[in-house]
Amino acid sequence: MLVLPPPSLCRKLLSPASEARLGQLAARVDFNPDERDWSSDELAERIGAFDVLVTGWRSPKLTGEVLRAGKKRPLKLVAHSAGSVKFLFESEQDVLDLAVTTAAAAMGPAVAEMALQALLMLLRPLHKLDAGIKDGGDWRELKAWGSSRQRELTSQRVGVIGSGHTGHHFIRMLRALGVQTIVYDPYLDSKRAAEMDVERAQTLHELLRGCTAVALHAAATPQTRHMIGARELALLPDSAIFINTARASLVDEEALLAELRRGRISAALDVFSEEPLPPDSPFRRLDNVLLTPHVASHTAQCYHRQGDCVVEEIRRLAHGEPLQYPVTPAMLPTMA
Repeated sequence: MLVLPPPSLCRKLLSPASEARLGQLAARVDFNPDERDWSSDELAERIGAFDVLVTGWRSPKLTGEVLRAGKKRPLKLVAHSAGSVKFLFESEQDVLDLAVTTAAAAMGPAVAEMALQALLMLLRPLHKLDAGIKDGGDWRELKAWGSSRQRELTSQRVGVIGSGHTGHHFIRMLRALGVQTIVYDPYLDSKRAAEMDVERAQTLHELLRGCTAVALHAAATPQTRHMIGARELALLPDSAIFINTARASLVDEEALLAELRRGRISAALDVFSEEPLPPDSPFRRLDNVLLTPHVASHTAQCYHRQGDCVVEEIRRLAHGEPLQYPVTPAMLPTMA
């Protein structure tokens, strides 16, 4: 087994117990000793001795040269410790020619929880009241300001765009809190929507027009690029909340900036077209935007779930059991 994530990431992904399990599952486990990501050429030089490969966010592309070198000892599994695997391969056929698994499901709860937290903060801006009190603001003025801006979650109609791993967890959280939830996902059928206890919007525009808060949880694909533009944002009702913890490419950023400058809606953004967000970014100067530095999935628990997911998939392989999260042909068209 060859584990590609560098040491600092491995320490986050693998608890001592998970690392010990890896040692029990393979006759040989080699870790990347360098605090950097290898190149494809470096991987090609090393891969021939291994039949299980553990990859991560910035792992080198599995080029034709890498895959040919891997045939010296055919790869039985590529276990990806993060979400999409498309960036790892030069073609979709390369993905299908191997047994590939992903830890995307392990990341859903953390991202969904942050989206919910952002929604609550925009509905009841406790962070602004806290800052105002600590900065010496007038108590009565702050109380009047807060009283005029607080809204309850259960009074909202919340729209969810995308019902994949993250969207599914976000929907479960909303429904547990008694929130009316509407979903737009062209791949979600009526039976599955009924099981999830949600209303299914027939079109994206229908969802945007009818919701006081919208959370974006779709995958970034060529088809979803800028799916939210000026026309879509204009459909949101006044005082609506827009949350993006998915990917920046889903939104026309200039159109969103223009809408936010009007002050008609508010937003919570964890992802941006340029990261780090430049110091002179106009987003930094807007008080109706909650900004975070692309950290929605970055919890200790999420990292460990990702590592545990990888270890469990390798255990299943070792014991001849079917993988729990294989990458299948049906997944590729909608995979980020």
